[in-house]
Amino acid sequence: MDQDRLDALLDRLPAVRVLVVGDFFLDKYLIIDRRLAEVSLETGLEAHQVVEVRTSPGAAGTVASNLRALDVGVVALSIIGDDGQAYELRQRLEARGVDIEPLLHRPDRFTPTYTKPMLREADGREHELQRLDIKNRTPLPEAVEQTLIARLREIVPSVHGVVISDQVQERNCGVITDHVRDEIATLARAHPQQVFIADSRERIGLFRDVIVKPNLREASQAVGVTEEGPSGLTRAEACAVEFNRRTRRPAFVTLGAEGILVCTGKACRHVPAVPVTGPIDVVGAGDSVMAGIVAALCAGAGPEEAALVGNLVASITIEQIGTTGTASRRQVRERFAKFIS
Repeated sequence: MDQDRLDALLDRLPAVRVLVVGDFFLDKYLIIDRRLAEVSLETGLEAHQVVEVRTSPGAAGTVASNLRALDVGVVALSIIGDDGQAYELRQRLEARGVDIEPLLHRPDRFTPTYTKPMLREADGREHELQRLDIKNRTPLPEAVEQTLIARLREIVPSVHGVVISDQVQERNCGVITDHVRDEIATLARAHPQQVFIADSRERIGLFRDVIVKPNLREASQAVGVTEEGPSGLTRAEACAVEFNRRTRRPAFVTLGAEGILVCTGKACRHVPAVPVTGPIDVVGAGDSVMAGIVAALCAGAGPEEAALVGNLVASITIEQIGTTGTASRRQVRERFAKFIS
């Protein structure tokens, strides 16, 4: 891909509209100043002093934020609670220009939240302490499933692409339940002109008729290729070929600093990562790759071109320490110009 081709793809993005369906989390960073530490009179334990609170959409919300940073139109479909975290999540999504009208609110469900205490040292550096996770560990009620599926059927014809973000490890306790996943396969078959692409921490091997984007660990686990086996690229190719056989769609296996292995059924190609120097924060890197891939595919890119755009986006977001990063079209253009120079 040359600069003109990349520019043409990026110029099309404001006309693209993508549905992001799945587990939207709130990322909540609590900035603790070590110098202000106190001792609790009641317990004798150290009381951390929070001096700043930062919140941003996480998990599926990270994909949505990255798509909006690329000027892609985004529709959010998920199930959140009726609590303070839901208010904050909605506020942050709205501020980014995400269409949140389809979100379902349930007083009997948590708004999934990653609470991340960040200890600020005297020199200003921050590092994360033990995270506190709030998520649902009971099955999604069938009535809620049916409402979600009805909204999926209504929205899909109006978008160019669908991102499926399955983040909750407990089966059927998140948004992408077995029934929802089956419906997504049905919709993907019925709408072959739309891009459907799935990401799942634990169940990527169960998706059919959609593009998949696992990392190497997830891919190996899904197809039964042991990590003690062949080298990363060889293992990724074996996984990608098997995914392609199951889904009849392209497979993107992410390899961290090694880039992405793309398999289309005709061939597998390795797309190297974009080099980055200095400190990095890889939290949310997979979600930013996803945003770059789906945006590019919806703009008419081929699979290898889309993988490169995903790598470009991730190379920018991982440089943003202690926050959920995004990359603009301008930044992608500039990074590519530097990459090919």
